[in-house]
Amino acid sequence: MAVFFAISGLFSTSLALAGENDYGIASEWQMDTQAPATDLMANMISFHNLLLWIIGLVVLFVTILLLIIIFKYNAKANPVPAKFTHNTFIEIVWTVLPIMILVVIAIPSFDLLYKQRVIPEPDFTIKVTGNQWYWSYEYPDHDDIAFDSVLIPEDELQEGQLRLLSVDNEVIVPVNKTVRLIVTGADVIHAWTIPSFGVKIDTIPGRLNEAWFKANREGIYYGQCSELCGKDHAFMPIAVRVVSDEEFAKWVEEAKVKFASAPSIQQIKVASFSAAE
Repeated sequence: MAVFFAISGLFSTSLALAGENDYGIASEWQMDTQAPATDLMANMISFHNLLLWIIGLVVLFVTILLLIIIFKYNAKANPVPAKFTHNTFIEIVWTVLPIMILVVIAIPSFDLLYKQRVIPEPDFTIKVTGNQWYWSYEYPDHDDIAFDSVLIPEDELQEGQLRLLSVDNEVIVPVNKTVRLIVTGADVIHAWTIPSFGVKIDTIPGRLNEAWFKANREGIYYGQCSELCGKDHAFMPIAVRVVSDEEFAKWVEEAKVKFASAPSIQQIKVASFSAAE
């Protein structure tokens, strides 16, 4: 099974890479998943491919069985119906075979769930807060760098930026580092999702959820809020840029200065509300 996972994962990755101009972005007429940027997502794709084979064979078997019954055991072909009431061997087969199929599905499924939910020792933590309709990020291990990430309006896009995906402040992380996410919501339920990372987690007000990823290649990866959260739900994208350790260290120093005095959107809202009173 490990060999199957490796081959199917390589095949799926090749298809995804062939259909993308950049990592972490869907392309026109794309039929497969986005190229995986984490080992966890690569394993999810392999599991997906395994399920397709199993489902396909089950559908084919049931279809053939139905066709045989329809054309061979109809009233015209068999005017006198059979009188038997059961067949012990067939009953054992149709009980044991589904159990075996479920076991084959369960083993890699439980393994994936374990790898997804049990977070390895992180290199650092990022806190994510979902707001209507933007994201707020904090880096508690890097002098509490904090900033908001907002969609760039279509009329302000520059060359190379993407409609409904590019943001003013991207999340920056180093390659091959384990990043723990602590997520919550400020108002309603949102969902922080990056398909290439295999991460989708709800941000719920009053509750902290955890997820993690370890990006194994540099590039920029896009996602979107995946929980209906109001009128601008479709306009709160996520952009994560994976860089080298050197570039990340440089960004941290620049971010300490850039975001030190910049008020957050929430602070602006509070100040405006107070002034109105």
